[in-house]
This record gives sequence, structure tokens and C-alpha cells, in this order.
Amino acid sequence: MRWSDLPMSGTFVEMLRRLIDMSGYTSKPGPGVASDPNAETVAPLRTLDGFGAFGPPPSTAKPMSADYRDRGTADHPPGFYGTAESPIAVNTLASADRIAPLDTSGLRAKHATYTNSEPRDLRGIMLSTALALFLLDAIVVAMLGGGLAALIRRRAALAVLALAFVLATMMVPSPTRAQNASSDDFAIKAVSQTRLAYVVTGNADVDSIVKAGMSGLTLFLGQRTALEAGDPVGIDPARDELAFFPLIYWPIVPGAPKPAQDAINKIDAYMKQGGTVIFDTRDAVEAPPGDNGASQTPGMQTLRELLSTLDVPELEPVPREHVLTKTFYLLRDFPGRFNSGQSWVEALPREDDEEAAQRPARGGDGVSPIIITSNDLAGAWAIRPDGQPMLPLTPGEPRQREFAFRAGVNIVMYTLTGNYKADQVHAPALIERLGQ
Repeated sequence: MRWSDLPMSGTFVEMLRRLIDMSGYTSKPGPGVASDPNAETVAPLRTLDGFGAFGPPPSTAKPMSADYRDRGTADHPPGFYGTAESPIAVNTLASADRIAPLDTSGLRAKHATYTNSEPRDLRGIMLSTALALFLLDAIVVAMLGGGLAALIRRRAALAVLALAFVLATMMVPSPTRAQNASSDDFAIKAVSQTRLAYVVTGNADVDSIVKAGMSGLTLFLGQRTALEAGDPVGIDPARDELAFFPLIYWPIVPGAPKPAQDAINKIDAYMKQGGTVIFDTRDAVEAPPGDNGASQTPGMQTLRELLSTLDVPELEPVPREHVLTKTFYLLRDFPGRFNSGQSWVEALPREDDEEAAQRPARGGDGVSPIIITSNDLAGAWAIRPDGQPMLPLTPGEPRQREFAFRAGVNIVMYTLTGNYKADQVHAPALIERLGQ
């Protein structure tokens, strides 16, 4: 017997590969294949399962005839059959098949959309229950000790007088007491959580969009940041307290009447005490071309009339290095439903400005008391209950709505943190000084 060098050559590998390829075909049909007994059959190579995953064939898959042209079945799952070099495809559906909608009439089902709901706050109920149980325990202990009867005899006359006074007070209606209760409820709701506020204009369409927009921004803040703000609050500057809110969004309605002087005074005091108001004219696409076109829109003229009675500081377009561009996201501009409008903030004084202390309304902790835009921020933030956007965007770039939400996050973080981000540039010098 002589040794052969065939296994050491590349020819031997090709011979084995040809044998494997030929093993995918057989002259006998597999079980369940209704065809010519002499027809050539092919074995399954890779098949699709019920989840659309492509993998090895199951044990129940059977070989099929090489001229099989029907759709996939339980015996012949859809996939590839034969050899890897020249596989035969079996489709899930034939070319004449049509997909019909699922008939759910027999299930008595109904169509519904997903809704976003906030968790229910049970702190008040739990505290009230604990207080009631504590009082009940105190009464039981007093009864068992015999001191309750003596206390009742001693205070019977005072209890009768107190009860009579309470009943008399309840029987006489008091508008002042009802108004105070309403104010207390508003204050408790406003301070229980950090909340964004918006001015109710009286225009139903504008107010509904702004409310949905502020709710959408609040939801986005909860998803992307550590801030878990409460539901936004619609306010009337002439009636409600403004100091509870770090940020107020004011949509400008063209031709709207000028607010009362009391409301103007409260807004002026709010801005001077550290609050920020966003005035949005929502009319960037209506501005005529030209450098002065933005100031000629009806919304901007209405805003000019409103600001004429406010102690507004000098304004400038948001500079590229302004802290508002880097409080959370790094931004170049502040788009909303439109992206062609300009955003304005207080022009911060330079270090050599001697009149800095005599400026009218100055932003607290480096925060501008006023932000003016015409890009309709709330229109881009507005989300329907099913989670879909309420209004289209112009020009509708793919990531315009994402950047609009990011602009809203930067504005909120800017009003809450002030010049924190701007002070970070001094951190290396401070650390080096502490090391010395």
C-alpha cells in the first residue's frame, strides 16, 4: 500500500466540498413530496421561523422537489433549499397572495390609544389616615383610663359654645373666605412641585396649543433630565401670584388688548425679582424679507405696545458664547415650529460698564428677565394625548422638533441654575488656587 499526497493538496478540499454540495440533492423524493419518483429533491438549508428569524431548519422540515414553486408549508418552511452555492428559495407567500385585514368582530374588541398618565400622589391620603388612626388611638386610651368622661364634663359648656359659633359661621356665606380658600389652593398647588406657567390669552385655539406644548416640554424634561416638574399652570397676571413660577411663557396674539396696569406692574415686579418671561410672537414665517422685517409683523407690533409700559433692559440676539447655549445641550440657535426667527435676551453689561448698577430690570444670578422669540416654541412642543405631534413644522427638517425640545430644556435649566455653567470656566483657576 502506497501513501498518497492527495490530502495535502487543495484538490482534496475541493473534492470534499463537491461531495457536500451533492449531498443536498437526492434522486428519491422526501416523505410527503407528491412528485415524480425519479425527480431530484433538495434538502432544507436555512429557513425562517414564525418570528422571521433566519436559522437552521427544524427537525420537521422535509426535502422538496427541485422544481418546487409553491409557497412555504409546514413540511417545507420558507427559506433556502439545496446547496449554499446555488440555493433554491421558497417564499412565504405566492405572487398572487394578498394579505387581508384581521377580522376581530368576533372578539368584541374596541380600538383605543395609549395615554400618558402621571402617578397618583397618595401622600395626603396616607398622612390623613395616619392622623385619624392616631386620634382614634388617643380616644381609646382616654376611655380606658377614665379621663375622657371627666374631660367631657369639664369642657361641656365650652364645647357647646364652640359648636354654636362654628355652625353660625358656616351658615353665613363669606365671599372673602371662599376667595382666600381658592388662593390657598392655588398656592399649595404651585409650590408642591416645580411648575412651568403660561399666560392664558382667552383665545381657545392658542391656549389649547400652548397648554399641550408646556405639557410636552414637562414630559420631555422628566425623560431627559433629573427635573420632575408638575403639570403646567395657566395663569392670569392680574389675578394670580407670579412668584411661584421660575418661568412664564406668554404667547402674543396679534391685536389682543393691552393688559390692565395691575398686570403690567406685577409682570414688571416679577422680572425685577428674578423671574423670566418668554414672549413668543409665533410669526417668524410672516416676517417680510429684510433686516427690519421681523419688527413689522402684527404680533411684534402688539408686543412692542405691551413692552412700552414695562421697564425692559437693553436686548440683543443670543450670542454664540451665551450661557443659554450650553446650560444642558450645546446649541447654536433656538428653533420652534419655525427656525427663521431671532431670539433676544438681555444684553449683559461689560466689565467696564459703569452704568451696570443703574440698569432697569436686571436678571437675577445672570439670568435674563426676558426672552423674545418668534419661532413658536410651544407649537413645536405640543403633543396630542396619543403621543403624536399636534402641529407640523416649517420647514420640517428631520431633527427640528428634537432641537426645539432641546432649546426648551436649555431655557428651563437656564432659569433654574443661572450662571452656574458660566462659572464653570473658572473652576480650573479655583482648584489651582486651592492647591497652593
